[in-house]
Amino acid sequence: MVARMVGICEPKPASGDSDVGIELHDTLVEGTDYILLPQEVWNQLYEWYEGGPILPRKVINSGLSQTELTVEVYPLRLQLHLMPKDECSTIRISKKETIRELHKKACEIFSLNPELVCIWDYFSHQKHALMDMEKTLDDANIQMDQDILVEVVNSNSAGGMNSFHENGAADNGTVALVEPSQLNFSNAEGLSLSKGSTRNGIAELSQSQHLASSGTEKTYASTGVSTRGSTCGLTGLMNLGNTCFMNSAIQCLVHTPEFARYFREDYYQEINRQNPLGMVGELALAFGDLLRKLWAPGRTPVAPRPFKAKLARFAPQFSGYNQHDSQELLAFLLDGLHEDLNRVKHKPYIKSKDADGRPDEEVADEYWANHIARNDSIIVDVCQGQYKSTLVCPVCNKVSVTFDPFMYLSLPLQSATTRSMTVTIFTCDGSALPAACTVTVPKQGRCRDLIQALGNSCSLKHTEKLLLAEIRGHLIHRFLEDPLISLSSIKDDDHLAAYKIPKLAKNSKFLQLIHRREEREIGISQSSVGWKPYGTPLVSPISCDDVITRGDIQLIVHRMLSPMLRSENPGFNCVSRSKTSAANTSRLATASEGCIDSSLPNDDPRQKDMSSSKLANLEKLPLQLVDENNACIDLTVGEDKSVKLSSSSMSILVFVDWSQKLLENYDTRYIENLPEVTKYGPATKKARTEPLSLYSCLEAFLREEPLVPEDMWYCPTCKERRQASKKLDLWRLPEVLVIHLKRFSYSRSMKHKLETFVNFPIHDFDLTKYVANKNNSRRQLYELYALTNHYGGMGSGHYTAHIKLLDENRWYNFDDSHISPINEEDVKSAAAYVLFYRRVRADHHHHHSVSNGAVSSAGQHSISSRK
Repeated sequence: MVARMVGICEPKPASGDSDVGIELHDTLVEGTDYILLPQEVWNQLYEWYEGGPILPRKVINSGLSQTELTVEVYPLRLQLHLMPKDECSTIRISKKETIRELHKKACEIFSLNPELVCIWDYFSHQKHALMDMEKTLDDANIQMDQDILVEVVNSNSAGGMNSFHENGAADNGTVALVEPSQLNFSNAEGLSLSKGSTRNGIAELSQSQHLASSGTEKTYASTGVSTRGSTCGLTGLMNLGNTCFMNSAIQCLVHTPEFARYFREDYYQEINRQNPLGMVGELALAFGDLLRKLWAPGRTPVAPRPFKAKLARFAPQFSGYNQHDSQELLAFLLDGLHEDLNRVKHKPYIKSKDADGRPDEEVADEYWANHIARNDSIIVDVCQGQYKSTLVCPVCNKVSVTFDPFMYLSLPLQSATTRSMTVTIFTCDGSALPAACTVTVPKQGRCRDLIQALGNSCSLKHTEKLLLAEIRGHLIHRFLEDPLISLSSIKDDDHLAAYKIPKLAKNSKFLQLIHRREEREIGISQSSVGWKPYGTPLVSPISCDDVITRGDIQLIVHRMLSPMLRSENPGFNCVSRSKTSAANTSRLATASEGCIDSSLPNDDPRQKDMSSSKLANLEKLPLQLVDENNACIDLTVGEDKSVKLSSSSMSILVFVDWSQKLLENYDTRYIENLPEVTKYGPATKKARTEPLSLYSCLEAFLREEPLVPEDMWYCPTCKERRQASKKLDLWRLPEVLVIHLKRFSYSRSMKHKLETFVNFPIHDFDLTKYVANKNNSRRQLYELYALTNHYGGMGSGHYTAHIKLLDENRWYNFDDSHISPINEEDVKSAAAYVLFYRRVRADHHHHHSVSNGAVSSAGQHSISSRK
C-alpha cells in the first residue's frame, strides 16, 4: 500500500531514495506543510493537473502488536561508510526493510560483491555489532542518521568472512546470538540490562566468549557483552514546534532510573487494556518506545512524532503546536501511565471511613491498603505518597481526619503569613471624601479579618458598620457580606469598596447610585453613542418602613455627592464643606442653611420633615430609578410622588447621568480611579525577588487555611456545607518526590508569572520533621536529580531540563535537541519550575548518591494539587 504526499521539500541527492533525490525538511507538520493522499486519488489529480514532484511513501505496520497502519513519511536516512576505501554515501530506506536488503542496496551503491561484504553498526565511527541479516532495521533499533560500516573483507580467507580483527572481532569462529533473557548484568547507571537492553535487542558472543574493547566501549568480563558506554542517555528530542514543554517533562521522566529500568524490560505483561480510565495501553507503549530510543546508544536527536500523535489523541488539550504548561503535561502523563499500567484489573468498591478517634497509624494504613487495592502500578510504586488531611468545621468544631494520596506537591512561592490589601472607604452621609485604606491581614484569613482591620484604620464608630463590595465594570459585582468568605478568593487585581453605613434594622434596602457619562464617537460628527457606567457606585441605606418619594431620593443623592461639590458653584452650596486637614484626606461636610443635617442618617424621620421645604433650594440632579419592571423613572419631576420598592431585591438602582455641565460643578476624580487590592510597585517587586527557601514554600503549603468557597466541606454534624479550615501534614513519602513550584497565577484580567528565586537544596533535602508519622524513625533525605526550567513570560516562554546522569555524577542541560554539560552550581536559577528528588538511602547518605534498591510496592494514585 502506497500513499502520495504533497509538501515542502528541497533537492538533495540521496542514494536509493524512492523520491528521486528529493529530500524533505525534517520538521514538516502533517496538515500544515503536507497532506497524504491514497494512490488512486493522486493518480486522478495528476491526470487532471499534472505537477509534482511525486513523493511516494509506504504504509507500514507499527505498534507493539504491529497492527496499526501508519505512513512512513520519513524513511531512515543512513550514512554508509565503505572500508577500506573510505568512501561515504547516504541512503534512504524503510525501517521495515531487513538488514539483508540494506546489505543488498549498499553493494549496489558501491558496486561490491555481496559475498565479500559485511554490515556493522558503526556508531561514533567504532565497530559495535555485526548486524543480523534477518532482522528489520526497526527490530535492530536503527535510528535516523545512523552510521553504518560497509566492510569489504579479505577474499583470500577461508570461508570468505572469517577474519575480523578491528574493534572486537573474533579470529576463529562465527558469531552466536544469545537471547537477552539469558543475560543479566547492570550498567553504571544501575539499570538492569537483562531484558532487551542491548541496542539491537540481542547480545552478541563469540565462541571464544571474548570481545575486545576499544574507544568508549565498556567490557563485562563475565558475559563478554560490549555496550557503548557513557553516551547512553544523552539523546535530545527535536522541537516539533512549541513542544519544548513536552520535551523537558519527558526527559525528566525518562531519566528517572526506576522508569528507565522498567520500560527497558518486559513491561508489556502489565499493560491494562481493559481499564476504562486508561488509554488501552497505547500511551504506555508510546512512552516506552520513546524511552528506549532515548536510552539507545548515540546522540542523534529523536523526533517524538508518534508520541505526540498519541498524546493529542488521548489529551486533545495538548494537540496542535501551541505552548502548554509542562507541569500539566507531567500530571497527565503520570496519571495516564498509571492507568495504562494498573495491575488491578477489577477495582473493588471500598467505602472510606472517618477516623472517629482511632489512632492515626491505624487509619493511615487502612486508607493506604484501600487505595492499593484499586491502584497498583509502577507509577504508584515510585511517585505516590500520602498526606494527612485535617478538616475543622468553623461552626460546630467537628474534626475530620482522612489520609489522601498525592502524586506531586504544588508549593506556593510565598512564605509570608500576612497580606496587604487596599480598600477604598466611602461614606453614605456626605461626611467625608472617599479615601483609600491599606491594611495588613492574615494571608489565609477571612472577610471578617479584613473588615475588622479596616474598621480600626478608619476609626469606625460603634453605631456604624462596613459593607464590603467587589466592584467590576463600574458596577457592584457582589457584596461580601459573609464574614467567613476566604480572602484567598479576592485576587490582587480586584477592586474593593467599603461603605460606612449605620447599624440598621432588618427592614432596609440599599440605594446604589450608578454613575454614567455620555460617550461619543471619535470623529468629525462627535455623535453620541449613549450613556455608559463609569466611576465607583455609591451606597446609602433606605428604610422600607416609610413612604419614599422621588424628592427623598434627590435629597439622599445630593447628600452622598456633597463632598465632591466644587465650592465655586453657589447654586449647589446647600451643603458646605469645612476646611480640610493639611493632607486633605477627609474633608467633612457640615450642615449649611439647615437644608441637610449631616449628623442624622439618611432614613431618619427628621430628615424627611425638611425634604419638601428645602428641595426647592437644590438644583435637581438628572436621576433615573430602575423600578421593579426594569423601567426607568425620571426623578427630576413629580418630587412628591412615592416610589414603589421591589420586594424581591435588596437594592434600589439609581442612575446619575453626568453631563459636561454637571461635571463642572462636581469634582468626580475621587470616584473615578479605584485602586487594585494589591498594586505591585517597584519596592514590592524587589522584595518578591529575594531568595526564598524551598522549606519555607513547603511550610506555607502545610499551613492551615480555609477551603475555597467552591470546595466547601459537608459537615456531618451540621448537615450543611461549611467553609472548613484545612491542615495538611506529610505522612508517607514516595521514592521519587516531584515538587511543582507554582510560578503561574491566573486572575480574571491577567496572567502573572512569579520570577522568584527559590533556594532549593541539591543534596540532603531533609523532610524528617515534616512527616507526621512519628513511628517512622528513619531520616527522610532526598537528592535532586532532575528539574524543568521555564524562561520568559506567560505563553511565550521556553522550557529546558537540567538532568544528572547518575553513572557519571554529572549534570547536563537538555534544551530540546541540544545537550551540553553544566556545573552543579548552575543548576539553581529563578527559572526552576518542577523539581525531581530521589530518596537517599542511609548507607549512601555521606556519598551524595541514591540507592538503586527495591522500590516499595505501596503507593497512591490520584493527583493532588493544592490550590
